[in-house]
Amino acid sequence: MTGQTLLNTLFAHGRAIDGVLAILCLEMVLGLCILDRQSSKLDLLFALAPGFLLLLALRTALEGGGYLWVAVFLAASFPIHLIDLVRRRVWSRHAP
Repeated sequence: MTGQTLLNTLFAHGRAIDGVLAILCLEMVLGLCILDRQSSKLDLLFALAPGFLLLLALRTALEGGGYLWVAVFLAASFPIHLIDLVRRRVWSRHAP
């Protein structure tokens, strides 16, 4: 099996996305264990959640899942992203 064939197989079935999702989950767990302030943990969750949902939408589309699930994941990522942006903007005003 050539490298190109392997990559085509990984992306065609969404397995490459599984690896990225696993790394993202590991990053989230490690971040939650390391961070000490509750607000920092919340910042981490709001920063990573939209990307996680976008990856789920991509994986669903690659696997031939229903368009409704793709739309649900995409729609769920947008308000979380907006909340993250608002939180960063508000807190950046209070930074020294």
